[in-house]
Amino acid sequence: MSQVTLKKYAPFAVLILVALGAVFIPSLPDFEDVNGVYDPADMAWVMVSAALVFLMTPGLALFYGGMVDRKNVISTIFKSVAAAGVVSILWIVVGFSLCFGDSIGGFIGDPTTHFFFKGVNSGEPKGTIPLSLFAVFQLMFAIITPGLIVGAVAERIRFTSYILFIVLFSLLVYAPLAHWTWHPDGILYKMGVLDFAGGTVVHISAGCAALAGAIVLKARRSKLERKELLPANIPYVLIGTSLLWFGWFGFNAGSALGANKLGVSAFLTTNTAAAAAGLAWMFFDVARGKKPSIVGFCIGAVVGLVAITPGAGFVAIPQSITIGVIASLISNIAVYYKERSTLDDTLDVFPCHGLGGIVGMLLTGVFASSAVNADGVDGLWLGNFGFFWTQVKGMLISVGFSFVMSYLIFKFINFILPLRVSSHEEDLGLDTTQHNEKYIQGTLLVTSGEDSYEEELDIKVFK
Repeated sequence: MSQVTLKKYAPFAVLILVALGAVFIPSLPDFEDVNGVYDPADMAWVMVSAALVFLMTPGLALFYGGMVDRKNVISTIFKSVAAAGVVSILWIVVGFSLCFGDSIGGFIGDPTTHFFFKGVNSGEPKGTIPLSLFAVFQLMFAIITPGLIVGAVAERIRFTSYILFIVLFSLLVYAPLAHWTWHPDGILYKMGVLDFAGGTVVHISAGCAALAGAIVLKARRSKLERKELLPANIPYVLIGTSLLWFGWFGFNAGSALGANKLGVSAFLTTNTAAAAAGLAWMFFDVARGKKPSIVGFCIGAVVGLVAITPGAGFVAIPQSITIGVIASLISNIAVYYKERSTLDDTLDVFPCHGLGGIVGMLLTGVFASSAVNADGVDGLWLGNFGFFWTQVKGMLISVGFSFVMSYLIFKFINFILPLRVSSHEEDLGLDTTQHNEKYIQGTLLVTSGEDSYEEELDIKVFK
C-alpha cells in the first residue's frame, strides 16, 4: 500500500479503532445523589452554560468566515466547526483524564483515570454538580480553543494537516495547561495563579499557538504582494460576534459552577468589559482619523471578552471597564504594528486573543479582590504585590510553553504532511481545492414595474 493511500485511510481507520474499543468499555450506573449534595438549580445553570459555550464555536466560525476572502469562507468556517467533532471524541477517550485525572507530579493527569470516560458517570461530585456534568462543561472549552487558532493560519493551511494539529495541540498543549491551572495538584494552581475561566488555558495557549503557526506557515501571497482583501461578509462578523458575546456568559458565569452570586458577578463583569472594549476600539480608531467601523467594534468587544475571562470571578464590576479599555487599546496598537510587519497572522489572533489573555491575566493580578470571591486574593491595587508577581510568573510559563510546544507541533506536522497548500491552490481558494464547495456573494438586480432595486445575493454552491 502506497504512502498516499495510508495517509488517505489513516483518519478513518483511527476512528473505527476507537469505535471498536468503545464496545468493550463496561457500562456503569449513572450518578446517584447518595449524600444529597446535588443542587438542581446549579445543575440546570451549568447545563445551560455548557450549551452557551458550545454556541460560541459556530459563532467563532461566522466571525472568522466573514472576515476572510470570499474564496476561503467555507474552508475557514469548516476548520472551526471540525474541532467540535475531533475534540469531542478525543475528550471521551483520554482528554478529560489528561486534564482532570489523578495528577502525575502536577504536570499531567493520569490517562487511565477516566479512559473512555470510565467512572465519570459515577465519580465524585464537583461541588454541587455531578462529575459528568463538569466534564461536559469543560469539554466545550477544549472544543473552542483550537478553533481560535484557525484565524491565524486561514487561507493557506491544508485541512487534513489542521485536523492533525487539533489532536496534537489538544493532547500536548491544552491538556497540560488545563491540568496545571485548574487541577488542585497542578503546578500553577499550587503556585497560587488564578484563572477563573481560561485566560491561560484557552486564550494565551491559542494566541501563542497562532503566532507559532503564522511563523511556520509564512505569509500568504496576497500579504507579500500587499493586496487589499475585503471581508467576505460583514453581517457574518456581526452575527458571529453576537453569538460569541451571548455564549461568553456561559463561558464566564458558568465557571462559577452554580446559580449563585459569583455567577451573577461574572455575568456582569463579562458584559461590561465587552461593551467598554468595543467602544474603546471604535473611539480610538475615530481619534486616529478613521470612520466608525462595525468590524472594529466587534473585534474590540471580543478582545474585552478575552481580557475579562481570567478575572471574571475575581474582580469587581467597575474595574471590568478599566480592563476592557486597556486590553482593547493594547490590542488595537498591536494590530497596527503587525499589519506593517512581515508576520501574517491573518485575522489577528495573537494581538487579540494572545495579548488579550496576557493583559487579562496581569490585570487580574492588579484588580482581584477577596471581597468579590472569598476563594480569591487581593491584587496589586489593594497592596498585594506578591499575587501580582505570581500572575506574572504564571503568564510567562504559559506563554513560553504554549509557543514552544505549538511551534514544534507545526514543524512536526510539516515534516510528515504538507502543512501549506500549493501556490495554485492558494490562488484558487481553499473552498474549491480543499472541499469542492464554493461560496458566492454578489448583487442581484431585481425589477418591479418601473422601479428597480438591488438585493444581496448570498448563496452557497455545492459541486
